[in-house]
Amino acid sequence: MKLGSKLKFGVVIVLLIAVFAVLNLTGGVKPFREFFYSVSAPIQKNLWRAGANASDFFEAIFQIKNLKIENERLKLQNQTLEAKVAELSELKSENETLRNALQIGLEKDFRLVLAEVISKEVDRDVILINKGQKDGMAPGMPVVSAQSVLIGKILEVSDRFSKVLLITSKDSSFDAKISDTKIEGVVKGQGALGAILDLVPREFEIKEGDSVLTSALGGVFPGGILVGKISKVEKNDVESFQKAQVQPSFDIKELEDVFIIVNF
Repeated sequence: MKLGSKLKFGVVIVLLIAVFAVLNLTGGVKPFREFFYSVSAPIQKNLWRAGANASDFFEAIFQIKNLKIENERLKLQNQTLEAKVAELSELKSENETLRNALQIGLEKDFRLVLAEVISKEVDRDVILINKGQKDGMAPGMPVVSAQSVLIGKILEVSDRFSKVLLITSKDSSFDAKISDTKIEGVVKGQGALGAILDLVPREFEIKEGDSVLTSALGGVFPGGILVGKISKVEKNDVESFQKAQVQPSFDIKELEDVFIIVNF
């Protein structure tokens, strides 16, 4: 039984081989091959496209990754360049400030230390600067602008920072005079960035627009530094002294750099 089955299977194989041999000799394999290609072509096409798409997909991923790396590199390089530009700009600004100070003679009269204004407490008439005890700062040192305008004096110091009491503070008072005259008085801070020239004898004539300078009397500030201008005179026949409103010559909103006079 088993031998019969094997025999039949062998006969079938032989017949198939014979058929393919005849087809091959007579050209009959070609239609069969064309049929096979026709049936398998769509499958092979889809497989090829899938492979191509997968290749494109992975290539795109690699390109995105490379672009991301390049973008990060350029970003870091740009930040480095921006930092250098900022540093050069800061040096240029500092040199310009020092040059302005030299032009108005501050450096010739005093030994100065340049400081940057860090913050402003307008309600207290106080500013914070980035120079402190390690930079030689000490309470009482005068503070002026690059335009040789009086700002105030150092109030408190820490290692790297100092608080500056503005001349407009209610805790500030010092001797002053009217420019090109012998008229003297006392400048007193009124708070809220205001000040007055007080204790001026009534017989002296002062007027709006007069320049107010520091006086060396009292030793609070060096003499001859611009304080501000008279904006309003208050005088009557009852008081022995007259006083006047003083408009400080510095603008707190534009105050960025100041000089500390360290040899006074």
